[in-house]
Amino acid sequence: MSHARILREGLWGNNVVFSQMLALCPTMAVTTSGTNALAMGLATTAVLVVSNMLVSLIRDVVSTQVRIPVFVVLIATLVTIVDLALNAWAHELYKVLGLFIALIVVNCAILGRAEAFASKNGVAASAVDGLATGLGFTLALTVIGLIREVFGAGTLFAQASLLLGPSFAFLEMRVPAYEGALLMILPPGGFAVLGLLLAAKRVFEGRRRADAVASVPAAAS
Repeated sequence: MSHARILREGLWGNNVVFSQMLALCPTMAVTTSGTNALAMGLATTAVLVVSNMLVSLIRDVVSTQVRIPVFVVLIATLVTIVDLALNAWAHELYKVLGLFIALIVVNCAILGRAEAFASKNGVAASAVDGLATGLGFTLALTVIGLIREVFGAGTLFAQASLLLGPSFAFLEMRVPAYEGALLMILPPGGFAVLGLLLAAKRVFEGRRRADAVASVPAAAS
């Protein structure tokens, strides 16, 4: 599988949330804000890339009987490093995401990619797979988070300066004369947004397949 195809699969075709329906617990937990969702996605991406590379490096050394515990220890170590780094250099953001960062350890997408891909492929391909999977996860979280934030709180990228720095404060916006709908920042609102996005993705893919089928006779003639 080429690196370009790995990227396409991770970002769209085999997206963790929109295709595999994995990691829904952190998806529902952190998507009440676009900023929180983006931060969680980037942290998960960093863990995915490094964990995939490490698993690929040791795949011929670790026996199959103990590979899962070893993978979990590696992932837990990386998550601890990310947790400490956020606490040290982005403490205000850490106070919001601290609990959820620790839960990256049990994110089934990370262990799933380590077992399904990194343990069977080289370091470069595993790094690309981790990056693609992480960015696809980040994309899903951010889109859901922005929709829930706009309709639930009437804001957009609230507290973005905590994540990206003071120069990105211009991203922080508020919808005039709108206080938001509480339902959208509660779990039912998250599942409703996810369901609508899944439906939109299926409609889009169905139309693409129909267009591709319709173009075949035209090309043949």
